[in-house]
Amino acid sequence: MTMLFKLIIIFLFLCIFFNLGRFLKLKRKKKFFNTKKLTAFNKKNLNNWMNLTKKERYNLSKQESLTYLDKRKILLEEIRKEYKKISKGNPDLNTK
Repeated sequence: MTMLFKLIIIFLFLCIFFNLGRFLKLKRKKKFFNTKKLTAFNKKNLNNWMNLTKKERYNLSKQESLTYLDKRKILLEEIRKEYKKISKGNPDLNTK
């Protein structure tokens, strides 16, 4: 009987420990994403950029790079669609 209670208590402590660890990780991530949100950098806010930590600067530049890549993919798709429309519309020009 006492062995069962000991196992239950150990199990409860383990559950609390793991959930506390997850909670602290979420809290750190949430804190990181809410701090110092800057969208564009220029001469006026250069000091704000320099005040960011190295990790924050890296993450912001990575995020800007991904958004640029997405915009470029969309633009290339539009150009390809337009080229297909033009090439289908003028069959005489394609046979040169």
